[in-house]
Amino acid sequence: MENIRLTEQDRATLQFKVTTKLRELILKGEFKMGERLMQEEWAQKLGVSRMPLREALRQLEVEGLVRIEPRRGAVVTPVSTEDIEEIYQLRALLEGEAVVKSLPFLDEEDIQELEAVYGKMLQLKADETDMESYMRLNAEFHQIIREGCPWRRIQGFIETLWKGIPPYTPSLLANHLPESHKEHGLMLQYIKEKNAEKLKEVTINHILRTKENLIQMIGNK
Repeated sequence: MENIRLTEQDRATLQFKVTTKLRELILKGEFKMGERLMQEEWAQKLGVSRMPLREALRQLEVEGLVRIEPRRGAVVTPVSTEDIEEIYQLRALLEGEAVVKSLPFLDEEDIQELEAVYGKMLQLKADETDMESYMRLNAEFHQIIREGCPWRRIQGFIETLWKGIPPYTPSLLANHLPESHKEHGLMLQYIKEKNAEKLKEVTINHILRTKENLIQMIGNK
């Protein structure tokens, strides 16, 4: 396994760094199904105290990548390529429909909010320092473009699919940010133009491209 010890500089955003590193290792198949993550061992390997490690494991439990069991601690439950395929295919179908239903209800204030979020995204660098901020902005952007959708059930299904890997994908695919920037820019353009067909198309393609890149990353063990 690669040298994974975190430096003093990394400790500025310690919990995020620990979570990101463990998430990446799990997704790349560095652990077997059911393998235990011993807190003392991994705190030593990463060069951190047990507190940020515990917080990281709680976050990974929310994402479904570990299961915290009594007397056993954190047990790895890795996401497979089939899981990724399912999550992102469903997201593409549902979010593509949701943005179409949402579009008539997005007003000038929403557009200004999207422009502000998109502008902040463009200013961030594709490195670990800025990726935490980018993840929040990416999730906010996607939430705004679909929040006008009046179908409560589709909104609920999408929220369920967003619990887990999707919000953290940018931290895994930082090299693909230029493509994401272009796609987010097109989404904003088509919202301004009230072009539902193009908005749906670019939203679906954006999600499916992300899926393919994530599967490729997982495959490059």
